[in-house]
Amino acid sequence: MFRGSWGSACLAAGVLLLACGGSSAPADPRTDPGEGPPSGNGDGTCDVPSAAQEEDVSTPDTVIGDGTPESCTGDAFIEAVARGGVITFDCGPDPLVITLDRSAKVFNDQNPDIVIDGGGKVTLSGGGRTRILYMNTCDEDQVWTTPHCDDQDHPRLTVQNLSFVDGNAKSEDDGGGAIFARGGRFKVVNSRFFNNVCHDVGPDVGGGAIRVFDQHQDQPVYVVDSTFGGEGLGNVCSNGGALSSIGVSYTVINSVLTHNEAIGYGANPQQEGTPGGGSGGAIYNDGNTFTLTVCGTRIADNHANEGGGAIFFVSNDRSGTLVIEDSVLENNPSEGFETDGYPGIFVLANGEPQVTDSVLR
Repeated sequence: MFRGSWGSACLAAGVLLLACGGSSAPADPRTDPGEGPPSGNGDGTCDVPSAAQEEDVSTPDTVIGDGTPESCTGDAFIEAVARGGVITFDCGPDPLVITLDRSAKVFNDQNPDIVIDGGGKVTLSGGGRTRILYMNTCDEDQVWTTPHCDDQDHPRLTVQNLSFVDGNAKSEDDGGGAIFARGGRFKVVNSRFFNNVCHDVGPDVGGGAIRVFDQHQDQPVYVVDSTFGGEGLGNVCSNGGALSSIGVSYTVINSVLTHNEAIGYGANPQQEGTPGGGSGGAIYNDGNTFTLTVCGTRIADNHANEGGGAIFFVSNDRSGTLVIEDSVLENNPSEGFETDGYPGIFVLANGEPQVTDSVLR
């Protein structure tokens, strides 16, 4: 009688519960890599340079956790990032979400190499309240280590085999809902970014997922085998729904950027009577001499209220270069403006974009 009543209650509720012999809830596609969009573009075949490949984590400086989910806390992660070095996780066999109540911050005077490797099972969440990860060589609170903070070779931050969800930088001035990185070096490998946000409006704020400034010797930020967004999972900001930078080169390899949005309005410079923004549904690049290279990558179903539903690329002195190779860009509407012949793109650069073996529609 007890079993029958319990089973009827489970069916009536229309859910599966642990006590009913099933799982507690449907897997979250954002945090269970087996259920959600995978990292990267499986159809991408572009070569990955050695500098853009995964870092070796076989001898970590810090292992977060003792084999149980309960041991992998937000505080433990924040403390590990502050110390720097190679960071891995031992949180048990199942996918795990670590939710932060404040940003994890890199200190510039600690181990100059910071590698955070989630092993394909760890999701870092801002809980819809906070940015997840912050590095800034020009922030005195994170310790100045050179007289040229805008062009120094460290820290060198790599995130790999991780998911980043629900980062929120709306309380910050500079964008980067999941990650803000200024100075040193930064790269992303085999990672996923879902539902991260920054300011809704403004002409100079961007990067629902990532915002970058001042890479050492103007070397590129590598984004490799990674995924930004998906249906119902897109990253959102005033500009650059997924990626944003000023004066920084990106090289995006074998990745996927879909359903991201630039939701500001009034463009940049902002039109009179508007708050500004709304450009670069997936990617927003502004500055002078820099390069955006997109190779083996799919950029689709992104949206911009103003210019560049896929890509907004403006080199103010016309010395920058946009390169698209072996990629597919499709269905990226620009409500305001785009460059004739390049659907989903607004570009002001050193000549026409260099497009080879790619589909733009």
